[in-house]
Amino acid sequence: MNITITLPLPPKELSPNYTVGSRGQRMGKAAKTKKYRNAACIEVCYDIANGLVSRGWKAADVQCTFYHKDARRRDKDNALASMKAAFDGIADAGLVSDDSALTYLPVVMLKSKDNPRVEVTITRKEMKQ
Repeated sequence: MNITITLPLPPKELSPNYTVGSRGQRMGKAAKTKKYRNAACIEVCYDIANGLVSRGWKAADVQCTFYHKDARRRDKDNALASMKAAFDGIADAGLVSDDSALTYLPVVMLKSKDNPRVEVTITRKEMKQ
């Protein structure tokens, strides 16, 4: 069983390379983190409410596919790290108990000039008894 949620590209403030200087920047980063986390939670809750998936998965694999406006090279590790708020939102929705139950598959980078986004595919892992 799997689901795919679509989110906008994470804001630059969620990148691990983003430097926070002043108090105002820290508050801005916190607000953007909260907004992105809530967006992921809402997307998963929508699928749960519509009966597409159930809550309480023991573990899951996560595949992030980034669609950028151009094809320039980007750091996949930093892209995955910028999704931390989204992974927390997935856990907030109750799909998994917490984000430590998620296994992160390698990031895929593609080009979509007209529709930049991140597609997060979450696949339930069957636990062996």
